[in-house]
Amino acid sequence: MLLTAAADYDAATGVNSLWLLVAAALVLLMTPGVAFFYGGMVKAKSVISMMMMSFGAMALVGVLWVLYGYGLAFGTPLIPGIVGNPFDGSIGLASLLGIGDGGAMDPDLPGLAFAGFQATFAIITVALISGAIADRAKFGAWIVFAAVWVTLVYFPVAFMVFNLAEGWAPVWGVNDFAGGTAVHINAGAAALALALVLGKRVGFQKGIQKPHNVPLTLLGAALLWFGWFGFNAGSEAAVDGVAAIAWINTLAAPAAAILGWLIVEKIKDGKPTAIGAASGAVAGLVAITPACNILTPAWAIVLGILAGGVCALAIDLKFKLGFDDSLDVVGIHLVGGIIGTLYIGIFGAGIGLIDTGSFEQLWKQFAAAAVVLVYSFVMAFAIGWIIQKTMGFRITNEDEVAGVDTIVHGEEGYALETV
Repeated sequence: MLLTAAADYDAATGVNSLWLLVAAALVLLMTPGVAFFYGGMVKAKSVISMMMMSFGAMALVGVLWVLYGYGLAFGTPLIPGIVGNPFDGSIGLASLLGIGDGGAMDPDLPGLAFAGFQATFAIITVALISGAIADRAKFGAWIVFAAVWVTLVYFPVAFMVFNLAEGWAPVWGVNDFAGGTAVHINAGAAALALALVLGKRVGFQKGIQKPHNVPLTLLGAALLWFGWFGFNAGSEAAVDGVAAIAWINTLAAPAAAILGWLIVEKIKDGKPTAIGAASGAVAGLVAITPACNILTPAWAIVLGILAGGVCALAIDLKFKLGFDDSLDVVGIHLVGGIIGTLYIGIFGAGIGLIDTGSFEQLWKQFAAAAVVLVYSFVMAFAIGWIIQKTMGFRITNEDEVAGVDTIVHGEEGYALETV
């Protein structure tokens, strides 16, 4: 038999295993959520291209994770503290075909359940990057970039941050419960690099690009928020008090962030918008991700208001600094991830400055954020630049004006003409 009999489980292990599998399904749903969230904000003639980049990430990263990604992220150390060995029996997840094999955070849980849960994190991290290059990227080049970047950047960073026993960050004492550095700062830094490599869209300026389908974006935000309960609470890999606090903070912070974003938007632009509400929710979810296990709900609300307000201001940086981050991946995920990661060093229960009077945790959080940001940016810029100079990453200006959907995919998002 490949698998240990279910009778070998005790009741608690069975419940925890079930929760981990359900949480994995919730997190997987987040990538279609990203597709809808991004898809509604682009031009009508780019919606298929935008959504296909998310679905392409699901296909590609899902295969690579099974083949060797899990080994790089959670295998025995190849470079201690940095990256695992994909050739230690983890190829094709062959070493995880048993229950209680030590392959998860809890050695009593099925390693395959943990591997499946972590696969969904790798998938969505890649999908998040795509928002920075909307309306102007070739699908084939995107897939090549995703394959190289996830191999050279995400998998090693996952080892550094999520491998609790071997990664340098958790061993050193960094608190990143569900991926403020490994997911959001990682994706945000790569998004900034690609935005610089591909350059600005035709006619790029403030106010020229309007979302073509606001309800689609709101649907995406709803799916993201729903799945994020698995993202955060599932990272405990158990049904216990830590999962409960992570769950309630995943409710409180984004709710507060919506308010923070809309207040800033009303003051700055005169009107609160539905896109602002959706973006505020995501900003709050991003910020609470690393801290959901270590904050009281009241401090989570403060974090949400802060993240919503700051990210609402940060999205205008692209106009001031001259980079075209199409769908505000930098302003929401990079900035929100940094806010949430550093916030722990001040307000984290039992470890932050408020409770300990020490800046030690804040320094650790800052160092982890800086390392991931610099590494991801440099690698993404190099990978994207090489692709642009060889096979070409950006479509021509003429094709951009004609529409990415018809030029790249031969399809239209809305077939309105009658036969």
